Amino acid sequence: MLNMRSLICSALLLSSSLVSVLAAPKYRRDLQHRRGCGTHISAKHKTSAEKKFQTHRMPAADPDAKAVLDVYVHVVYANETQEGGYLSNRQITEQFEIMNQDYTKTGISFNLVNVTYIENEDWFMRVAPESEQEKTLKTEYRHGNASTLNIWTVGFQEGEAAGLLGYATFPSDYESAPTMDGVVLLHSTMPGGLKPPYNKGRTLTHEVGHWGGLYHTFEGGCSGNGDYIDDTPSEREPGYGCPAARSSCPGGKQDPITNFMNYSDDSCMTGFTDGQTTRLRSQLRSFRGVAV
Repeated sequence: MLNMRSLICSALLLSSSLVSVLAAPKYRRDLQHRRGCGTHISAKHKTSAEKKFQTHRMPAADPDAKAVLDVYVHVVYANETQEGGYLSNRQITEQFEIMNQDYTKTGISFNLVNVTYIENEDWFMRVAPESEQEKTLKTEYRHGNASTLNIWTVGFQEGEAAGLLGYATFPSDYESAPTMDGVVLLHSTMPGGLKPPYNKGRTLTHEVGHWGGLYHTFEGGCSGNGDYIDDTPSEREPGYGCPAARSSCPGGKQDPITNFMNYSDDSCMTGFTDGQTTRLRSQLRSFRGVAV
């Protein structure tokens, strides 16, 4: 049975086929104790996406230009408990205070327009990339256009996405699959949630980075184009916890452990680089029509 309540809040300031979840049993066991992001893109699809970016790239706008993006949050819950996925208004408000602080450097801020509460145990437990649950949920509840951020909070308790903290679509995916666009987030990663050390709000910051066109800092390991950003040093593998002064690739540069697009603990993450800011603004401008 579907029981939906809508709460209007005051303004606060990939196609799915490009997203895949690593579902091997060992990976799932690791996810119980480590950050697990389901936003992965194959080398072939990444090459295609980058060619598309170069074709559609819009001229740089005023570097001081700022933009406010509307956000719709859809809280999918099994029951009205914290364990069952129910989020308080305070948690959601704190999450966007953190997000707006984290994105200050980029000139992007987020305006929370609406929070919808959706009671559906199946969706809460089993939403995953390309699942029937995801398709039905997003088709029914997504709002806005390419520049509108939609966030669905779920439980990731069963199926291919079990153990994930979140996943997102990329800007270049919007044209081919607009109804699938947005971020799916583990409810307990919100501030004060039940998923330490990932309950200080930084998982949403990370996933929105993907939604804005950023890759993981460890993309491609020590070779190739990596994340296509010059000022994020190459990194052999994700940085879990907060391994200070780690240098995993030749050249002696320290890994970007504190970067929002790594896999570090929330308390270890501190920011984006200038190069990431430039790319994010360019991706939003080129694919989402944001005037920055």
